[in-house]
Amino acid sequence: MDLVDRWVALAGPHTRHIGTELDERYGEPHRRYHTRTHLTAVLDLVDELAGHAADPDAVRLAAWFHDAVYAPERADNEERSARLAARMLADTDLAPARVEEVVRLVELTATHAPDGDDRNGQVLCDADLAILGADPETYAAYAAAVREEYAFVPDEFFRAGRAEVLNGLLALPELFHTPAARERFEEPARNNVRTELMLLNA
Repeated sequence: MDLVDRWVALAGPHTRHIGTELDERYGEPHRRYHTRTHLTAVLDLVDELAGHAADPDAVRLAAWFHDAVYAPERADNEERSARLAARMLADTDLAPARVEEVVRLVELTATHAPDGDDRNGQVLCDADLAILGADPETYAAYAAAVREEYAFVPDEFFRAGRAEVLNGLLALPELFHTPAARERFEEPARNNVRTELMLLNA
């Protein structure tokens, strides 16, 4: 099933135009990591973790929108993606409360810090960060793709900024919040992040 068909299965045939636009956004040429491949991986993991979510379809919708706006030179991509979700979903038959939940979840991906009782947020954040717990080769490809997206940033500044992000991740008590993702990804993720930090500082 291609991505647009997957959207239609979730949101209904009358919303195909939304799925088509989102698919095009994830295919923008400046993207190297935040691509259709990333979206597919997040959607697949949301499906795996759906039993933990209070409203799995709201999480799926949020996954579609979470990187819909992506400009590496800007710091407000999550906020702009959330606004896009609010605008595009207002034209559907989704209940306003569910649209609000989708918008909240997209905004949450700016911090990846869901509350202890926020089951929807935990699933989305875990799915989005699962790449951190990938095998070392896949993680290295992810790190290289992120560097390509920030090709306009000189090495010295990129290394400092990236190290700040990685140290922030290591400082979190837990990177993953659902039991299944924590068991599967927490330890390899910390190993990958520490390895990348070591290479950045080499």
